[in-house]
Amino acid sequence: MSRFTDTLSSDQARKLVLLSQEIPPVKHKGTAIDASLSAIEHLGYIQIDTISVVQRAHHHTLWARNPKYQASHLDQLLVDKKVFEYWSHAAAYLPMRDFRFSLIRKHAIASGAQNHWFEKDEKLMNSIMKRIELEGPLMAKDFENTDKKRRDWSSKPAKRALENLFMQGDLMIPRRNNFHKVYDLTERVISSDIDISMPTEEEYIRFLIVRYLEANGLGLASEMAYLLKNTKPIVERYLKEMHLSGELLQIKVGEVNYYTLPNSLELLNKPLSRSKLKILSPFDNLLIQRKRMQAIFDFDYQIECYVPEAKRKFGYFSLPILWDGKLVARMDCKADRKISVLHVNHLALEPNLKKLDAFSEALSKELKAFMIFNDCKQVKIHRTTPESFHFAMDKF
Repeated sequence: MSRFTDTLSSDQARKLVLLSQEIPPVKHKGTAIDASLSAIEHLGYIQIDTISVVQRAHHHTLWARNPKYQASHLDQLLVDKKVFEYWSHAAAYLPMRDFRFSLIRKHAIASGAQNHWFEKDEKLMNSIMKRIELEGPLMAKDFENTDKKRRDWSSKPAKRALENLFMQGDLMIPRRNNFHKVYDLTERVISSDIDISMPTEEEYIRFLIVRYLEANGLGLASEMAYLLKNTKPIVERYLKEMHLSGELLQIKVGEVNYYTLPNSLELLNKPLSRSKLKILSPFDNLLIQRKRMQAIFDFDYQIECYVPEAKRKFGYFSLPILWDGKLVARMDCKADRKISVLHVNHLALEPNLKKLDAFSEALSKELKAFMIFNDCKQVKIHRTTPESFHFAMDKF
């Protein structure tokens, strides 16, 4: 396809997005952990989530792109100072090579130009900094809670102070113990060769635009500035400038004009492995912007763990299923690790899903891998929609 194409079909747009997201997985040279780091650096971030009915989102998202992924990879990459924890649109692991671009938010919070959730208790924050400086890395539980009333974690003064110090850049998280954050001074966490110069506005906005388009194929200003306060108007201005200079192209999909990098269109000359099926996390980078999924994949998705049980249509934690270049089903799962059983509480197919036999075969293969990934030895399927869909249970 010509790099000057200005119109893409819906199928071409989906192909471009999937190849840019490297899903289904692409082959990587080197070790399994090298492939995990490559995925993080390419995607720009991996969202951290606490829900653990199946493997947590940060592990699941990486496994979807690296079949050899191990949960220990993220811990090791933190220790090796290849990734760090901070905020993207949510709590995330980010590549250490992009560290300087986290300074924009940190300095805004430190200066008061941007508010965080908690009021600052400067006296307590100074006290915490001194303790960590003298004693080394500490967790929230290492700070005595003088408030004897039972409160949720966010109401405890020390935890609020730690969070403020983390968000404004004084502290970092070099590791976690049983998923609990360990805090240390930033200068003891980052390597001496890390660039800590403050980006200019132009550097920062160009970084947001180029990184987004490299990982997502095509995009809108609203998508590139997703949950980044007061950023969209500036992104729009730079997009227009980069388009006029030829650094970006505009691509029309249906009635929507997207931006893309000229080289990205060359991906359309590559094959997309349509026969491979992937079970995705609700917080996967591909899916996190629901309006985008509706527009490009015609997939109306809502995670229902935050919906009252009586109003749930698909289940507490339904996982989108990618196959044949489309999002074709969703599967509510729960791993009972005590008895090593992966429960499929509800498998719901999209009404337009065809080639059911081929889909069933592909799902059987991937569900077995997903079962092992969740430390289970058996799969139990409790409900399917439509009920007439017969799944190949003999594969397990």
